[in-house]
Amino acid sequence: MTQVAEAPDIHQVIKETVGSPYTEKPKLSTRNVDVFYGDKQAIFDVSLDIGNHEVIALIGPSGCGKSTYLRCLNRMNDTIPSCSVTGEFRLDEEDIYAKEMDPVLLRARIGMVFQKPNPFPKSIYDNVAYGPKLHGLAGNRAELDEIVVSSLQKAGLYEEVKDRLNASGTGLSGGQQQRLCIARTIAVSPEVILMDEPASALDPIATATIEELIDELRQNYTIIIVTHSMQQAARVSQRTAYFHLGKLVEVGDTNQIFTNPQHQLTENYITGRFG
Repeated sequence: MTQVAEAPDIHQVIKETVGSPYTEKPKLSTRNVDVFYGDKQAIFDVSLDIGNHEVIALIGPSGCGKSTYLRCLNRMNDTIPSCSVTGEFRLDEEDIYAKEMDPVLLRARIGMVFQKPNPFPKSIYDNVAYGPKLHGLAGNRAELDEIVVSSLQKAGLYEEVKDRLNASGTGLSGGQQQRLCIARTIAVSPEVILMDEPASALDPIATATIEELIDELRQNYTIIIVTHSMQQAARVSQRTAYFHLGKLVEVGDTNQIFTNPQHQLTENYITGRFG
């Protein structure tokens, strides 16, 4: 409890802990990010680089700002009238929040998979084909078929649904629905995939399938995953970032974060003293 009371000092220590920059050229880079919902500040001065073709896990107690930060990366917070975002966001050096940046096109480049599977009330085929049709990625039906099949294969779902592509996507099991949503996301050839607790509503077997899929997908995509499961973060990510009260406390190699954290707040959370 005393840590919360000493927030100003903690903030200074956090700044020192996080200080080391990412050494490679990042895929995504954010600097000095502040987020407000009305008068309430949810994110405080967060700077974080995310590497190309890596899985980075965002962990921390409920309400610590993980999902809020995640939604900043593809401007999902634009849809919330009371939300204001400041700071610098760059995707391959492009300003994500520039006036000329079309949020719809940005969300094709930075796709998102939500906590609960949300397939459209359409066929399995049409769920995956929706994005490519919207963005004009297929010149004819044969090209569209190829995109749909390829996306379902990458999502590890094709063999299970290839004989019923015209069946409703909402008729699939929870784990299959989530993989359908992943197929729908990758059908528009994103560069980055955001995942907001993608397995929290799934059973252990479906969760294991999603985790295996994440490991395969990182060969082609940068993946940022918010998870409450430290075991999941340890299994799927190469780097982990720990958030606390809207601040980025520490970021580093996942093994280092879980075995030798540099900040007391991180250690307290990892060892179960709070959170």
